[in-house]
Amino acid sequence: MGIVVEPATRARFDDVATILGPRNPDANVCWCLSHRLDSRTNRELVGPARGEFVRELTGRPVAPGVLAYDDGEVVGWAAVAPRAELPLARSRRIPHVDDLPVWSLWCVRVRPGHRGQGIAHALVRGAVGYAASHGAPAVEGYPVDNAGRKVDLTMAFVGTRSLFEKAGFTKAADTDAVAGGFPRVLMRRALT
Repeated sequence: MGIVVEPATRARFDDVATILGPRNPDANVCWCLSHRLDSRTNRELVGPARGEFVRELTGRPVAPGVLAYDDGEVVGWAAVAPRAELPLARSRRIPHVDDLPVWSLWCVRVRPGHRGQGIAHALVRGAVGYAASHGAPAVEGYPVDNAGRKVDLTMAFVGTRSLFEKAGFTKAADTDAVAGGFPRVLMRRALT
């Protein structure tokens, strides 16, 4: 059947929790909120409240991201949303190329045991498709420019330049951001 990518809706919240949630529900893990919320709100939202916030996000008309399934098993996540709704809209490290109301794709996560099977590629394509279905004129990503060198798994969620290039993105700008010791670049794919 292959990899299928679907919006992370309320009906799929348990799958979102499988990918993003902690084993211990009281833990203060990311839940993919550190780039979705301003730093103060992110610090104040602790324990189970983080998961509840994500549950609320999945109930909105625009899902907070997409999920990848391999033969019905959830195996990955990609966060995608209009940049104007994110702290990225005010970032001093990641520039605005122009005034186009772009969407941002800032997190790609594949479950251990499923990596190296093309799931990240499917997630990026699925996130672009989801943004396009909601009228996004373009999608931006902010991956590392690692020139093929290994990226520490704790920072790999931003993706690599080659991952985005294989999905039709091109470099639009350098940034002042760094992840895992590598510079990050602004990659963009026009949709209109």
